[in-house]
Amino acid sequence: MGSLVMKRQTFDHGVNVTEQVADQGERPLDLADKGQKSQKPVMEQTVALNDPAINQAWGFKKSEAAKAWEISKGSDRIVVAVIDTGADVDHEDLALNIWKNEGEVGVVQNDYCKGMPETKALSIKECNKSINGIDDDGNGFKDDVHGWNFVSNNGDLTDNHGHGTHIAGIVGAQAGNGKGIAGIAPNVSLMVLKYFDPKVPNTDNLKNTIESIRYAIKMKANIINYSGGGTEFSAEEKAAIQEARNQGILFVAAAGNERSNSDHHKYYPADYGLDNIISVTAIDPKTEVLSSSNYGVETVDLAAPGQNILSTLPGSNYGYMTGTSQATAFVTGAAVLVMAHHTDFSVGQVKKYVLSTGDSNAALIAKTRTSRRLNLYKALTMLDAGVTASGVASASSTQSYTMDAGQGMEPTSKIATFGKSLMDALGGESNAGNRLGETQ
Repeated sequence: MGSLVMKRQTFDHGVNVTEQVADQGERPLDLADKGQKSQKPVMEQTVALNDPAINQAWGFKKSEAAKAWEISKGSDRIVVAVIDTGADVDHEDLALNIWKNEGEVGVVQNDYCKGMPETKALSIKECNKSINGIDDDGNGFKDDVHGWNFVSNNGDLTDNHGHGTHIAGIVGAQAGNGKGIAGIAPNVSLMVLKYFDPKVPNTDNLKNTIESIRYAIKMKANIINYSGGGTEFSAEEKAAIQEARNQGILFVAAAGNERSNSDHHKYYPADYGLDNIISVTAIDPKTEVLSSSNYGVETVDLAAPGQNILSTLPGSNYGYMTGTSQATAFVTGAAVLVMAHHTDFSVGQVKKYVLSTGDSNAALIAKTRTSRRLNLYKALTMLDAGVTASGVASASSTQSYTMDAGQGMEPTSKIATFGKSLMDALGGESNAGNRLGETQ
């Protein structure tokens, strides 16, 4: 199945038909627990991989997610806006990680509603902010509890395609709950913004995309995941992403499934060239770029798992999809982990640590800007690892040298020395770590 052509946009939904997860035969694997959902558990530092289908998630292993979780599993304070086909917000593996607009939940604070038990008040439409048809928080959207449907202009986030639910699961399905799979960032808040619905033809999906970005900005998302795109340049869309950048929002975008070199055949929004955008292509288990995926040494930043990726589907189901859409969700999850571990990082720093710490891969040299594939563990350990200075020089003839110094990969100053040995300049230690940035 190729890309689904829409008005202006090409929906990057992958190239394989979605399959149900099989359990010893053709019967679909039913991973649902029909009982009452419990409260969101506190994640322990020791990772317990008791999610039944986790062993089928090759991308989880390839990107070293389990090791990364020993350092960071994300934070529900980090909001990811998933701009897609909607999502199953009641899915057993997603429900507790779905973002809530606190201004649109709870009991209406008037004398009538406050004068009764909360349970009763919430059962009455005019007393329940979530369903009262009023814009309680004054943001211009009525009952936008978990996000907004820009196709139908309401709060119904029903996913009639399955793609959005699949992407949401890769980013942030719960972990350690004994159900289904685990997302890359199992602690996160997923804001659902619906810009496309296959059941609603002749929709201006570009307009919906732009409005979704603006909503994410208004409601203070930290990251936007956009697993779609097209070949039409839009100054308005670019400006919206630039404004997101100005508000400290990272934009992770699919490179596209057009089988083309994006250096010559642009694919937007991934190719707008803004410094808050990460453009992602897809690799298979052998770490080779998929033949269906776009590539480009000047335009595509990073590769991530994208073939036969197992994730959530509507109705508390699970299945496989393939494409740069799925790879994009992996990178979004990585950004969540980095943000949670380094809470003072700028968007630029988060981007650099995700890109620069990936595993070098010869197969990616002519395919991406970094020649790297995602490694979650390395993205989290770069700062803590220290910096080793090494080299060979003739001490008698060396007159001077210059060293960039600063924290991690962000050099902030230069140390220029004359007539000293390198060891003297480093304070007598050849592995000085982040102390190189502590200039006197």
